[in-house]
Amino acid sequence: MPDATPAAPAPFSFPVRVYWEDTDAGGVVFYANYLKFFERARTEWLRARGFEQQRLRQEAGLMFVVVQTAVRYLQPARLDDRLDISVEVRHAAQASLQFVQRALRQGTIVAEGDIKIGCVDAHSFRPRRIPAELLQETTT
Repeated sequence: MPDATPAAPAPFSFPVRVYWEDTDAGGVVFYANYLKFFERARTEWLRARGFEQQRLRQEAGLMFVVVQTAVRYLQPARLDDRLDISVEVRHAAQASLQFVQRALRQGTIVAEGDIKIGCVDAHSFRPRRIPAELLQETTT
């Protein structure tokens, strides 16, 4: 009898090319630059769901801030490597989202991050509820 459990959706993926400016003196991606790659991918993940950060700030008066990060570095990425940066929601709460993000080179994980972002008022920086439409999108 076939399994009736639907397959989990594939994680969102955003391609990144490693440029000279991304590397350190040893010719590998500087460790902090993975956070930049992860940030870009989360921004594009939001955009793909119809939520542009500038518009959220201007029209809804809210923005997202990084609350916590942890990154594991498994293999070096080097100049000209093409990385695919994945975005998966691990947990959604009323005012925060927890992501697992990976930098993959040809399907092999080179770095993996656990990133928590909070939704805040754009002026006071006090916590705000994530719009219901966006929370609904976290499950798709």
